[in-house]
Amino acid sequence: MGKVAVATTVVCSVAVCAAAALIVRRRMKSSGKWARVIEILKAFEEDCATPIAKLRQVADAMTVEMHAGLASEGGSKLKMLISYVDNLPSGDETGFFYALDLGGTNFRVMRVLLGGKQDRVVKREFKEESIPPHLMTGKSHELFDFIVDVLAKFVATEGEDFHLPPGRQRELGFTFSFPVKQISLSAGTLINWTKGFSIDDTVNKDVVGELVKAMERVGLDMRVAALVNDTIGTLAGGRYTNPDVVVAVILGTGTNAAYVERAHAIPKWHGLLPKSGEMVINMEWGNFRSSHLPLTEYDHSLDLDSLNPGEQILEKIISGMYLGEILRRVLLKMAEEAAFFGDIVPPKLKIPFILRTPNMSAMHSDTSPDLKVVGSKLKDILEVPNSSLKMRKVVISLCNIIASRGARLSAAGIYGILKKIGRDATKDGEAQKSVIAMDGGLFEHYTQFSESMKNSLKELLGDEVSESVEVILSNDGSGVGAALLAASHSQYLELEDDFETS
Repeated sequence: MGKVAVATTVVCSVAVCAAAALIVRRRMKSSGKWARVIEILKAFEEDCATPIAKLRQVADAMTVEMHAGLASEGGSKLKMLISYVDNLPSGDETGFFYALDLGGTNFRVMRVLLGGKQDRVVKREFKEESIPPHLMTGKSHELFDFIVDVLAKFVATEGEDFHLPPGRQRELGFTFSFPVKQISLSAGTLINWTKGFSIDDTVNKDVVGELVKAMERVGLDMRVAALVNDTIGTLAGGRYTNPDVVVAVILGTGTNAAYVERAHAIPKWHGLLPKSGEMVINMEWGNFRSSHLPLTEYDHSLDLDSLNPGEQILEKIISGMYLGEILRRVLLKMAEEAAFFGDIVPPKLKIPFILRTPNMSAMHSDTSPDLKVVGSKLKDILEVPNSSLKMRKVVISLCNIIASRGARLSAAGIYGILKKIGRDATKDGEAQKSVIAMDGGLFEHYTQFSESMKNSLKELLGDEVSESVEVILSNDGSGVGAALLAASHSQYLELEDDFETS
């Protein structure tokens, strides 16, 4: 009996040792994988770094490109498009005006009643409509007929508040947020469609002309007073309520900036200098690129996989369309090289753009002790059933790196614009008041992003000058702004001026 017992004890000891050895090996393997996760995280953090010195280099490069783009067509990656808007709203505008805002798969028609400095926007009514998918790839006249049909029905619902003096034509501001070569304030040819539209017979045509022809087909008497993009609409909307607004920036799905330039500082402008001495410039800054931008392997692969490789580089690292996708790409590398989500890479993680920026924002904002929101997002979107707290903390760290880089580079771009127009320093011991009107869901809803952007801009400007620079949210600028630009460029303004002076 004794011998059997001894033998059994020996066998058990061997089994225990083998099990223990297996646990040790697994732990070593696990710690090795975790070390690789941390290695990927640290390398990404270093590649995305935006110390203040680098931000100043980016801002200087932005200023240089602005000068080049104003000097000649094609002189820079920044298009620096002349908008033909030389009069921004003053606040004195009165009367009622229409706006049509076409910027994606939805469009809006709006009417605005303006009451001058005292009453501002007295009343506003609008209708939003989705564009049927078949019209996004059909014929030009089909799309514009559909839009004008909605507009005509909206006009037919005018109440007593919206009353035109006898003999006056309705006037409309047209926000068209696609690449356009502007040829006057109220005319511009479509360069190419984006955002899922592909209507060949509109390309190289005047989009206002297409809209007017559709109006004529249904007998709608309306003058298109201004053709603008959403950034210029935001600038106009901001200026209407605050005379110190000089720059507008959109930070949403995409990104762009517009600002007020001195007309004599635009060498490529060959017309008569406007009476105001100013001209609004649409920068198309999403296309900015510079060797100073902190680009990573994930940015390069995202760019290569995109529909427009080599283009819109700034947009691809700061805008809402791409931030969540950068996060997905880093997590995919961690999953493939360090089994971050276990031995099997979650199939959903391989789907481009499955992680949207609003999801990233929700995770980044999670302050619960166990990061519950992060866990539920990983489960719901990527079908990762279980995630440990340390895994969730890594996800938060990645969100922070990506959002901070985008926010700080946005601030550097704004600082570059302020440098170009001489608003980055004090003059005669005093700093000029400068207000930046912001619009877009990324800025409005992603709190960590917007706070980081504002703090970085203060850091770049320094304490003294930052006191005179304000960043404000200018909601729905593109719609109201278009109506305001129709008002400030109304065909009846001179008549009113003549009447007042006679």
